[in-house]
This record gives sequence, structure tokens and C-alpha cells, in this order.
Amino acid sequence: MNVLDFGYLAAALALSPIWARKGRQGWRERLGHAPVLAERREADRPRVLLHAVSVGEVSALVTLVPKLLPRAEVIVATTTDTGTARAKKLFGDVCPIVRYPLDFSWSVKRFLDAVRPDVVGLVELEVWPNFVKACEARGVAVAVINGRLSAKSFGGYTKLKPILGATFKRLSKVGAQDETYAKRFAAMGVSPQRLSVTGSMKWDSALSALNELIAQGGEESLSLAHGRAGAALVKGAAELAADLGIDPNRPLIVAGSTAEGEEKLISDSCPTGVQLLCAPRKPERFDRAAADMPMCVRRSQKRGGTGASVKRATGTSRAHTDRFLLDTLGELRQAYALADLVVIGRSFVKLGASDPLEPAGLGKAVIVGPHYANFQTIVDELKANQAISVVHPGQLRTKIEELMRNRSACAAMAANARTCIRTHAGASDRHAEMLLGLVRDGRAFGG
Repeated sequence: MNVLDFGYLAAALALSPIWARKGRQGWRERLGHAPVLAERREADRPRVLLHAVSVGEVSALVTLVPKLLPRAEVIVATTTDTGTARAKKLFGDVCPIVRYPLDFSWSVKRFLDAVRPDVVGLVELEVWPNFVKACEARGVAVAVINGRLSAKSFGGYTKLKPILGATFKRLSKVGAQDETYAKRFAAMGVSPQRLSVTGSMKWDSALSALNELIAQGGEESLSLAHGRAGAALVKGAAELAADLGIDPNRPLIVAGSTAEGEEKLISDSCPTGVQLLCAPRKPERFDRAAADMPMCVRRSQKRGGTGASVKRATGTSRAHTDRFLLDTLGELRQAYALADLVVIGRSFVKLGASDPLEPAGLGKAVIVGPHYANFQTIVDELKANQAISVVHPGQLRTKIEELMRNRSACAAMAANARTCIRTHAGASDRHAEMLLGLVRDGRAFGG
């Protein structure tokens, strides 16, 4: 044990009641008991370990993993239950999915003995001292890809620089999403020679989704003038609409990854006759979100059912409704495909927003609130190109009414977003070359 281990133990004891309430799974693996993968090594290909904490980070890998697989073995490590489920859905058929270990020195040792990577790519941040130091001792390169160090995280990390500074110096490479993040990584101790601006892989994910739809239905299929863009081209979207009883003849707004208070705000902001589907970010909030949307239809009650008679959150039945709750996991893409307009959750409260590019890549017009620090550069680029609408809570109803009246404005916004996506794609190629280059160079760590 080292000093950090004692600190982690104290924190674990303090947080254990919270973890118990959230019902986290996979604790044995989190303690380093990963499946032993060493015997699966292919001698002619390096082994790349990609660590993505949760759903957003996992989804960002959707274009990187295919670029690595022809040249490397890939293992995806996740932290959260939802991230693990998403990783298995996206990559379970092509690469092993494991749980990233807690940063106890013994957990890290167990994990690395089992997985034995040649190079590690940490998605966005997740720079843990014991893990990085253990990799250094084994000569394993550790890079941050799609690097993002938010103002809030940077403030906390700066206070801990006496402890974390050495860890950041040990990083072999950092590919930051933008110049602001790059400067913060440099301030934490990453040398300029190891630091570059590589852009965000979320642009690539959006382009991949966009190209998939165009391949099936042509560019014209994404025009909002022709109805709900891409709805017929996304597998499972029609089934979702039918199960919930969504009226195809009335507008539908989808609010994705919502947080506390946003369901009520967005519901109250919807004009009469407009349908709303909310998809809360966290499963533990499903019941609370239902309470904030009286008489809503819950997806958990309608999976595999029919839309003829819908059961509401209150238990009553009626043939028509205009409020829906996606209280299951793995169907947000299908929900976005059904939307006439998308509102980005976690942006009307101070949580930094959720990904606006996922719906934009499906040809949707997008509204985001004032709090989008997690996607600052992306939203700024979209805004500069008139590809997104940024509004405060008090302006939301007016903006929704305006866009519902003016469908050509929605179509123009979506078209501008597609242009922006195509312009900024390419980070996945840069990150793939960065990781494989570290293996080729045999360069893990320096002074």
C-alpha cells in the first residue's frame, strides 16, 4: 500500500452509502479482477486499451475503434454501468469490454497483469496516479485522447497539482480538443512536445451517423421539409413510436439526457398540440421525471406493446397523449430520429450540457440552454455557423413556437450543422496515429 491507497480507502468509506443507493454493479472487476486476456494476444498486432468512463466517452469511440482494429487488438474499459452497457452494444462483437479498475495500487496491478496493454488511451481525462505510475513501471505508454479539461475540473486539479503534477508529466501524449484545453493540460505539467490539438472525435461520430443515413436514403432524406429526418432509416425508431403511441401527424420535441427540473421546464415550454418525449440522463431519476410530467407514458410500461391504448404514469388509460418518458436505456438515437426538434438536456441547469452533435448528425434542428461548458468549442462552432439555437430558460417557449411555425428555419439550421460536421471531422484518424505511433516508436515515458 502507498499513501494514495490510504486516501482512497478513506474516500471509499465516506462514499459507500451513496454508491449503495445507486446500486452500482461490477465491483469485483473494479477491484482489478478483469478477465485474463494475455493468452489472446496476437503477436503481430499491438494491444491498445481505451478507457471511456461513461456513455458519452464510449460513444466518442465509435469511429476510433474501427480505425484501430485492422492494425491492433483493442480492449475497451469502462467505469459506469451505463457506459458498460453502451460499450457492449457498440463493440461487444469485435473487442473485449472490461471494467476499469479503482486506483488502488493492488487493483491496478491485478488489472494490468490480466489485460497487458502495449499502449493506453484515456478518453478526455481520467488521469489516475497509481494507474499511470504502474504503466510507467511496465513501459506502457499512456496518452490522453479527445482531451478535455473543463474549467471546473482544472480548478480542482490545480489545487492538487503537488500530488497530480508528476502524473501529468508522465503522460506520453495528450491530444486536446481545443487550444483552451491544451493550455490547461500544459499548466498541469504536460510538456509542449507531448501536447497537440487534435479536435473532438464527436464530430467524427456525428459524420458517421450522417453518412450512414445518406447512404440509405440520400441527402434529401435529411431535409426537414420532408418530415422527421431519418426516422425511417434508424432501426427501431418506428417501433419506439408505435409502442409509445406517438402521433405521426403532430410535432414531436425530444429532450435528450435531461437533468433535475428540466422535464418540467421543457414540458411547460411546449405549445399546445406539440408532443414531448423526455429522456433523463440518469436511471435513478426516472420516477422523479415521471412525477414532473403528469400523465406521461413511460417506455418501461410499453416495451413491445402497442400504441392503441397507452398506460400513463398515473395508471389511467387513454388513446391519445402528448407526454412521453424514455425511462429505459439504449434508445436515445431512435428517439432523436423521431424528433421534429431536439432540446439538449443538462444545459438549462449548471451541468455543462449533453452532446448536441448526436441529434445534429441525424439531421435535426437543435436548441441548447446557456450552460454548455462540456461542449463549449462545439457549441461555439455550431452557433457561429447558425447551426444551433442557444436560449435561456425564459426564452425557450418563444423559440420553440418560432421554430414550429417556421419549418424552413429548422431545415436551414440542420443543413448548416451538416456542413459544420463535415468541416471539423478527422480527430479519430489523428488519435489512431498518435496511439499506434507510440507503439512504433517504443516511446512510453520520458523525463
